[in-house]
Amino acid sequence: MTAPAELAYKRILLKVSGEVLMGDQGFGIDMNTVKAVAEEVAEVARTGVELCLVIGGGNIFRGLSKAAVGMERSSADYMGMLATVMNALAMQNALEKLGVDTRVQSAIQMDAVCEPFIRRRALRHLEKGRVVIFAAGTGAPYFTTDTAAALRAAEMNCDALFKGTSVDGVYTADPKKVPDATRYEHLSYHEVLSKDLKVMDASAVSLMRENGIPIVVFSIRQAGALKQVVNGDGIYTVIAEKN
Repeated sequence: MTAPAELAYKRILLKVSGEVLMGDQGFGIDMNTVKAVAEEVAEVARTGVELCLVIGGGNIFRGLSKAAVGMERSSADYMGMLATVMNALAMQNALEKLGVDTRVQSAIQMDAVCEPFIRRRALRHLEKGRVVIFAAGTGAPYFTTDTAAALRAAEMNCDALFKGTSVDGVYTADPKKVPDATRYEHLSYHEVLSKDLKVMDASAVSLMRENGIPIVVFSIRQAGALKQVVNGDGIYTVIAEKN
């Protein structure tokens, strides 16, 4: 399936934080929120854009955080990776209910649940119009799902990495705490790193800079925002090299 020529991006990786999926709950998966995000993804997938996803695990791990206190870092990280698999399966279920063909690939092999991550197979799924959800991060501790998203975006030769958050871009300060904070329309990778803007972790931003893949930050909670931004409209912040 080929994306129409007028689309700004033909293949994207969408990174969604796990916290987005918990809705108004303190932790866990809110299936109404999952359905809402799935509807956004499905709408874009139907236009012919090739889509892959990475979903964080904070919504589930937050509920386990007390159990993880004092735990060795590697073990805690593996718990977080398993949380991302649960989120991926929830999203797969929601997408397939909407008629979107979906595959989950995990960096930790668990054949009874999903496919192992195989780059060539993932590329083939995308070419066939399937949405691919990458789970279990990089498969190694000490790496965040932001870094995993950047890695997969590079491996899949994506045109952009979309960071779906609760805020419609990158601001000079937290707009929820500072009412007069202003939104950046465009930032360079260097500015994000030098100003220590907490968009994604430094290794993820550096990997995108090395591969020349722009990062697009927008609000996944706003209905229709994903499709608008994919078409080059809407409200968002682009992080890329400035001309």
